[in-house]
Amino acid sequence: MSLTPRQLSLFGVEASEPTPADLAGLLAGPGQVVRMGGTARVSVVVDAAWRVHVLVAELLRRDLDPTWSPTEVEGHLGVRTSYSTALSALGSAWLRGAVKRPPAGFHLNGPRLRLWVAAAGGPDSAGYVLKLGNDEPCWEPVGAALSAIGLPAALLGPRAGGPAYRVTGRRRLNRLAELVGDRPSPAPVDAWPG
Repeated sequence: MSLTPRQLSLFGVEASEPTPADLAGLLAGPGQVVRMGGTARVSVVVDAAWRVHVLVAELLRRDLDPTWSPTEVEGHLGVRTSYSTALSALGSAWLRGAVKRPPAGFHLNGPRLRLWVAAAGGPDSAGYVLKLGNDEPCWEPVGAALSAIGLPAALLGPRAGGPAYRVTGRRRLNRLAELVGDRPSPAPVDAWPG
């Protein structure tokens, strides 16, 4: 446990109140969005029960109604919101027909990164990996958004265990930990940045 006080970041999780727009962090990673009428629903498949617990708590903090269930892939769980008008703007911004793509001006911040880490982040032997979806048009703009907040990361292709971005270096890893905030209690100590 660190006894040194952390400096609050302008982009960190403590800098703003949680909002439904934070779910852009899930969409930067492997999350998906579907629109129906004037509503939208966000969903993501995760690989561990602790991720479900963290995401459900985060979605409830944003006044969204989450559910979860096992998927057809053994050991994976699906987490999703109900259809909500609060997610309508997010769905409109991220979908071009049926293709998911970050909108112009897309940016990351602490709350968005926190959701991405909760859904698809984890350490590897070289740093900290943030898994992406198979939506290749998203990869470059998401990488640019990481760089813009001081987290330039290496893109890992499918043959290297991706698609994912790997953050390396002590300063960058400390920056990531600063942005996503304290580890939620369900998350294993070695799984959360810090």
